[in-house]
Amino acid sequence: MVRKMSESRRWRRAVLVAAWLALPTVAPAQAQGALPGGASSLQETYGDWTVSCVQGEGPQCRLVQQQNQQNGQRVLAIELISANDGKSATGTLVLPFGLELDAGVTLQVDDKPAEAPRRFSTCLPAGCIVPLTFEGGSLAALRAGGTLKTTAKAVNSDQVITLPISLQGFSGAFDRVAALTR
Repeated sequence: MVRKMSESRRWRRAVLVAAWLALPTVAPAQAQGALPGGASSLQETYGDWTVSCVQGEGPQCRLVQQQNQQNGQRVLAIELISANDGKSATGTLVLPFGLELDAGVTLQVDDKPAEAPRRFSTCLPAGCIVPLTFEGGSLAALRAGGTLKTTAKAVNSDQVITLPISLQGFSGAFDRVAALTR
């Protein structure tokens, strides 16, 4: 049994086809701000750092380092995003539970003087979060440094906990993120 399409359904269908044909067609590889080769995601390794991108309205890229214990439990994670001008970075540091939150965490590149303690913003199931911003001299120190030492105090004791973050590959990863997000 063959049914005839009603006049209103034909009209709606014609409008939908016309609207679809009117949409601009830009190949992903040609879109401004696209990842290389039109990729929808990208992951590259630079020393101890990983550049991770996903394609949205433009590339959304970050440089990441995560450290895990042998059993797979995460000890710390740091994630940074380059500013559009490549002259600063913002991000987060995720540290384990059991730290004295009021004491904050100090950051020190190699043997340079330690910065003033940075405050924790909150704790989530993944760990305790410290917002980060690096600009000017602090960003230059990261680029030239070997280790970023994070120091915090254990809760209910005077024990100082130092968690080193390797800066091997940081400069290349940072430059790559800046280039991909311009």
